[in-house]
Amino acid sequence: MNEIKIFCPATIANLNCGFDVLGLCLEGIGDEMVIRQTTEKGIRITKITGADLPLETAKNVAGVAALALVNTINPDCGFEIEIHKKIKAGSGIGSSSASAAGAVFGINELLGRPFTKPQLVDFAMKGEALASGCEHADNVAPCVLGGFTLVRGYNPLDVIKIQSPSELFAVVLHPQIELKTSDSRAVLPSAVPLKDAITQWGNLGGFIAGLYTSDYSLISRSLRDVVIEPHRHKLIPGFENVKNAALDAGALGSGISGAGPSIFALCKGQDKAEKVAYAMSSSFLDTGIAFDFHISKVNDEGVKTI
Repeated sequence: MNEIKIFCPATIANLNCGFDVLGLCLEGIGDEMVIRQTTEKGIRITKITGADLPLETAKNVAGVAALALVNTINPDCGFEIEIHKKIKAGSGIGSSSASAAGAVFGINELLGRPFTKPQLVDFAMKGEALASGCEHADNVAPCVLGGFTLVRGYNPLDVIKIQSPSELFAVVLHPQIELKTSDSRAVLPSAVPLKDAITQWGNLGGFIAGLYTSDYSLISRSLRDVVIEPHRHKLIPGFENVKNAALDAGALGSGISGAGPSIFALCKGQDKAEKVAYAMSSSFLDTGIAFDFHISKVNDEGVKTI
């Protein structure tokens, strides 16, 4: 096999209580990539559709992630990468992560899987650093592994995959505006009050416990953010109204997806998810900004060959 076509799913990161450590993988929303093995060593990005992104390897998240992998193993070959973007850059649902994760997954498959999936997360993080200014795995981990993921630690990287409760659905409302991850990080404080940290730790622990026990009430009580959202929500037009509309319609919780501007809600059951999506959409109409929305179960597989 010297060519592979892959699907790289979108993701939701942070999930209110888990900044930089929590994420989930979505179904049906994602990029496609084609990767070819070549006799000429190195990484070349030959084609990008759906977005105006650099073809230069060192300036593209997929190229940087791919280089991190091949420089480690130094194979006697090279790779060409085509990227077909379906996730808009700056959307808050893991556009850069999909590219980085897809590149390392595809190359690993063509090389006969010399690296495990958790090792691929480490390589993909190098690409994420180009987009956001720091290495973080809250998007690339669920994209590679599927399901929910918890990053227990970064040094060394320690990622735990958690299967989703069977009735859990995600709704994502994506405003058609771009919000760069680096800009969203710039508004965050350098220190957190101890009382807020304690609240956030409790919510994170409760959320994880709720996932393991399929306790939807506990999941709902834990979907609170007292650390990040108070600083970032002002960057997203209509955020408070959309969040309140989601909660009033019966969502378990709602918040900023990743760095924004997308807004997510978690719901129990597809019927409830559809009602929540309608309420969120109706509320956002007042902004006059174009948007789309997605309803998805949690994708347990992650990036895959198609």
